[in-house]
Amino acid sequence: MGETVGYARVSAAEQSPARQLDALAGADELFIDRASGASTDRPELEKLIQYVRRGDVVRVKSPDRLARSTTDLLMLVRQLRDKGVGVEFVDNPELSTDTPQGEFMLTILGAVAQLERATIRERQLEGIALAKKRGVYKGRKPAFTDARAAELLERLADGERVSALAREYGVSRQTIYNVRDRAVDEA
Repeated sequence: MGETVGYARVSAAEQSPARQLDALAGADELFIDRASGASTDRPELEKLIQYVRRGDVVRVKSPDRLARSTTDLLMLVRQLRDKGVGVEFVDNPELSTDTPQGEFMLTILGAVAQLERATIRERQLEGIALAKKRGVYKGRKPAFTDARAAELLERLADGERVSALAREYGVSRQTIYNVRDRAVDEA
């Protein structure tokens, strides 16, 4: 039989994982992240994934400690299951992946979350369309004024690198490309 590997996560350095650690008492190994759950790019989570072996069980206090996004949660659970590792949630034992019912519940939660995100986006787009019709919605303020865009285009023409310009102006490279492409379309 494998090890029980505990995983705890708090969002900020000043938060205490004590409540989670109490729920994970008895785990053979513990991994604790102090990072947002919005991303799966967390150092201790990556170490945990490398550490676990077939037959191990990852124990987490609740699903939101493993991932904030249901999509990420399902992806992480699948990644662990593919390694032969089970997942248990202390607060929600019915979601444990060692039963078909647990897998079903995780899948249903994922589908509900996906539907909710799509519905929210649909409502948002409807609201924007109505606001535009009333003349209230003007959209996001452009990152570049006409004068600033002209300066940027000159610098691009002089051969300056997009990544350097993006850093200097405090925008993404894509924003620089958008300004360039808009100028080409208008020419």
